[in-house]
Formats: sequence, C-alpha cells, structure tokens
Amino acid sequence: MPNLKAIRIRIASVKSTRQITSAMKMVAAARLRKAQDKILRLRPYANKLHEILTGISQSLAETEVSTIYSRQSSPDKILIIVITSNRGLCGAFNANIIREARRVAIEDYSDQYKNGNLWFLTIGKKGYDNLRKHNIRILEEQNNLLNDLTFDNAEIVAQNLIKSFISGEFNRIDLIYNQFKNAAVQNLINEQFLPFNTIQPEISKQPPVDFIYEPGKEEILKELIPKFLKIQFYKAVLNSYVAEHGARMTAMHKATDNATTMIRELTLQYNKARQAAITSQILEVVSGAEALKG
Repeated sequence: MPNLKAIRIRIASVKSTRQITSAMKMVAAARLRKAQDKILRLRPYANKLHEILTGISQSLAETEVSTIYSRQSSPDKILIIVITSNRGLCGAFNANIIREARRVAIEDYSDQYKNGNLWFLTIGKKGYDNLRKHNIRILEEQNNLLNDLTFDNAEIVAQNLIKSFISGEFNRIDLIYNQFKNAAVQNLINEQFLPFNTIQPEISKQPPVDFIYEPGKEEILKELIPKFLKIQFYKAVLNSYVAEHGARMTAMHKATDNATTMIRELTLQYNKARQAAITSQILEVVSGAEALKG
C-alpha cells in the first residue's frame, strides 16, 4: 500500500513546481511580446534596405566597393557564429543549434576542422559551455550581448566581424541561429554572412529600375553594404532572442500542464490509498469485535 505521507509530500512538491513553471511562463510571455514587437518592426526596414542595395549592386557588380565584401575564394579559414541562449528551460532550443554546429564542423567543413582552420564565435552561454566541453576551437564568446541586446552593442560585434573578413583573417563567416516564426515554432537557420551576395537570383532576373542617385552609386554602396551587414547580424541575434522566449514560454506551458495532470493522478492515488486504509481499519475493528464476541 502506498505511504499516504509520501504521496502528500509529492503532491506538495509538484504544486510548488507548477507555481514556478506558471510564473516562468508568464515572464517569458511578457518578454516575448516586447521582443516580438522589435523584430516585426525591424524586418520591413531590413527588407527595404536589401531591395535598395540590390538595385544599386546590379549595375555596380564589379566595383571595388562591392568586391571587398563579396570576395569569393577557397573557404580555408572559416568562422561560424553560433547563437544560443544564456539560460536553459527552453525545450530543444539550444540542443538543435549545438547539434547543427557540430554537424557542420564534422561534415561540411571536415577538412578545415582537421587542419585547425575552423573557429567558432559563441553568443550564449549554453553554446559556449557545450562546444568547449567537446574541445571545439572557440575564437571568443559574446555572451553578454544577450543581457543588453541593442543595435549599438550588436553593431560593435558586427564591425569586428567585417574587419576580420576584409583583413583576410577569415574568408568565410556563417551564422547558425533559430529564426522566430511563432511562439511554438523556430526555424533552424544556417546562412552565409560573409562573403555577402547582394543580388538574389529571383530579383536579379528583373530589369533594374533606372533611378537617379545622389550622391553617386558607389558612395551609396560604400555606405549601405556595411550598414546592411550590421542590420543582418542584429536581426539574426534578435531572431534568436525572440525565439528563445517563445520556446521557453511553450516549454513552461507544457510543464505546467504536465504538473496539473500529475497532481490529478497523485490526488486520485492518494484518495484510493486513503480509502483502502480506512477500509482496512474498519475490517480490523470488526474482526476484533467479532473475536471478543467469540
């Protein structure tokens, strides 16, 4: 027969856990709403900037400014930026990113990995701790960026990445992160950050619109490409940040529901055990009374 006291202690423990997961769910929902507004406002601006940049670069594809950022060469020095979270309790959010990062190192860039020419830059403690545990080369970590995620702070990191590409320290830089779709769904993204190709295939087939630019196209291109790269980097980190809160809210919602189900099952188990104990006591009393009569 189950111990009634043990069941009561377990019910109290699960109720306490349910209070915590319910509170974490509400906190994550509030942060998600705030961060979601930022990404929704940023996307139209980034898309329009890319459209302008594409229109200019179609007629200036071979200029010095364009080739600096789109320089194609053998990818023998590669940097992969892995964006995870600083905290856990968000389902498979971090595990999916880490699994993809390790797959890329072992399969896609196996030669560079063996030769020591593959490096990782981590944003998020979870990714940093896991990759370091598996002895994967980490160039640096920017975990504090998630504690105060603003465009100004992201711009500093993006500027350093651009400088490292222009100087030839790396000839390819990739981004691995979770893109926010909705609170329950995150898309795993593995995209090339540099070298940067401004012309998308579906857009390049369209005839370019003949605008009059002031100042000249090269001056505009020189200003827009670094700006767009910084915005793309900030958008990737912001996407991951929003997706993290969505994943955590969903995970805590499921945990709260599971705790409620467990409490209901434990309560039923407690009532059955209590009823069995009362029935047993009644039988003992009746048996004792019958024995005295005998």
